[in-house]
Amino acid sequence: MSAAPSLPSYAPASIHQFLRAHARGPGVYGVIVGLSGGVDSALAARLARDSLGAERVMGLLLPDRRYPKALEEETCEYARSLGIRSRTVRLERIEEAFQATLPEVTDRLAQGNIVARIRMTILYAVAREEHLRVMGTGNKSEILLGYFTKFGDGGADLLPLGDLYKSQVYELARGLGLPASVLDRAPSAGLWEGQTDEAELGLPYRDLDRILRGIEELRSESEIAERTGVPVDRVKDVIRRVAANRHKRVATPIPKLGLRTIGIDWKD
Repeated sequence: MSAAPSLPSYAPASIHQFLRAHARGPGVYGVIVGLSGGVDSALAARLARDSLGAERVMGLLLPDRRYPKALEEETCEYARSLGIRSRTVRLERIEEAFQATLPEVTDRLAQGNIVARIRMTILYAVAREEHLRVMGTGNKSEILLGYFTKFGDGGADLLPLGDLYKSQVYELARGLGLPASVLDRAPSAGLWEGQTDEAELGLPYRDLDRILRGIEELRSESEIAERTGVPVDRVKDVIRRVAANRHKRVATPIPKLGLRTIGIDWKD
């Protein structure tokens, strides 16, 4: 059976170079990252600190009533251990205002998307005041599967982990010595009580990443199933999910009317 994608040896240096190229410039002092207590945000903050210096990185915690107090304290301590600035903005009052304004919105997924967009709104508001770019924490697995909120956690100025599968994120995080509490915690977007990534996605990341790598290599459904040991029906489900979420990975469509059209033939 095929192994999960391994981390390229050049990945850390390439990410450092990427961050130095995209996180500094006229009127831009550094980056801001939402710290959740998960491995993606912890790794992104560490890479930014190592690339740019602690003084150019700000961590923003955005807890609400579902966010455990112990995890909030642990995440604040992690920011202190990196030497970066951090700030906490609580979301309860904003979430309550949304619920009072739109009481008819009761679908759990819709409510979760609202929370994700509130988080990103606050990140951009603080980034504007601090002259920072918003650094997203999405990885390749999440992006391909559409496991993010459009214009929520998917809306960012740069995605340093965007070409790393989740298994590669863990490999890099272990190599950099991130805390065991971060590495051992079940991945979760924290949008509702008891939520975990793998429960929603239906397969462990180690299987998902091997399937996604097979798709990347343009292998057939049957070949992916044979190489991964995952039933072909589950492989087909993943392929369908990647295709169904293409709209999250491309620029907003615009009809062709002018001489040069943004997203079609206007090249920036």
